[in-house]
Amino acid sequence: MYIGTAILIIGFAALIAAVCLLLVGLVYFQLMNSDIPPGVASPAKLHVVHCVFVGIAVVGRILERLGLYDQVNFARWFRAHILANKRPIPPGLRIKDMTFNGVPVRVYEPTATSGEKKKGLVLFHGGGWVFGSIDDYDVVCRYISMESDTVVVSVGYRLAPEHRYPAHLDDCEVATRQFLSIAAADFRVDPRRVAVGGDSAGANLAAALCQRLAKTQDGNLPSPCAQVLIYPALQMADFNLPSYQQNHSVPILFRGRIVFFFLQYLNGDMSVGQDLLDGTHVPAELKLRYKKWLDPANLPPQFRKGVKGQQVISGHNGEVYHIIKQGLDPEISPLLAEDDVLRISPPTFILTCEFDVLRDDGILFQKRLKDLGVDVTWKHISDGFHGIMSFFDVGWLTFQSSQKVMDSIVSYVKTL
Repeated sequence: MYIGTAILIIGFAALIAAVCLLLVGLVYFQLMNSDIPPGVASPAKLHVVHCVFVGIAVVGRILERLGLYDQVNFARWFRAHILANKRPIPPGLRIKDMTFNGVPVRVYEPTATSGEKKKGLVLFHGGGWVFGSIDDYDVVCRYISMESDTVVVSVGYRLAPEHRYPAHLDDCEVATRQFLSIAAADFRVDPRRVAVGGDSAGANLAAALCQRLAKTQDGNLPSPCAQVLIYPALQMADFNLPSYQQNHSVPILFRGRIVFFFLQYLNGDMSVGQDLLDGTHVPAELKLRYKKWLDPANLPPQFRKGVKGQQVISGHNGEVYHIIKQGLDPEISPLLAEDDVLRISPPTFILTCEFDVLRDDGILFQKRLKDLGVDVTWKHISDGFHGIMSFFDVGWLTFQSSQKVMDSIVSYVKTL
């Protein structure tokens, strides 16, 4: 009996040791395939952040292979329960959890009274259309609301893979329309001074929503007065722009990962991921059409250093195009909208980060808007990386550049 128990204990210990070694090995492999440039903000902190994110992904993958837990749900659980940053409500701010026509929202209202109605900002969180939540962005929304004296509405839209396009965008539209319709009566907000915004995937949703609302304007509700786009993901046509080449393995968003997120949002067909990276998913005639918008020559010279020339237009895979062609629609790729649609865009704030695969999406978008006469404010964070806003006011893991991002947003919102 004692021998049997001892064998079980030894076997269990060996299993735990093997899992730990596997975890360490996988994390080490991922870290060795990452690149943190010397110019990035607080590289040591970014190493720590990357280790944590890789560890979550690896543990989730192991649990999924063992049939114990879905990898995506494990990552969401870890973010919600381990990385949570819950705090008491500060004086001068009222926070309400509500639903707008079935869509969960959290409303942040400054309680200081004034003679005029307040501004409003409807915010869509990032997370690649797969992750992110109202709770994740609580600190960010509190700061923007308090510092800019603005009513902020954080939208908890549906996520992939449980839901695909257009569920996310539909939820954002429903919440925005509802807020615009009740802003004056329920929140003392001037509906003509309500902007929409977000970061990463959330910025994609904000840009797509502005285009959708502009095309469906019926006069009953005002359009958003501005769009606030923080390192936006704006197109599925070209994953070989200079920023993709320069920052392909910079945490926390690798080049291959953005393709994963776009496909999860679109239809979940991951079999075509490499085709998108190779650029064989776009027919030659469409490449010619998009060239005037996506040509690296449209970028300022400093963003083109040390990269290969533009890809030669070659053949494409018709089957792959059939699978992803909806992803080239402006509702998923707002940068690819026609001039007549972009020309009626609201005033726009765009923030980009140097060490981000999505940097050039934002730069090219602001150029298109400016060329069409749209009022654009562009802020570039020279030592920033993708997702840096999420590391605002999180103790010792706070990055100095995250404060720059937040203050830039607040400064712009104050002008609305």
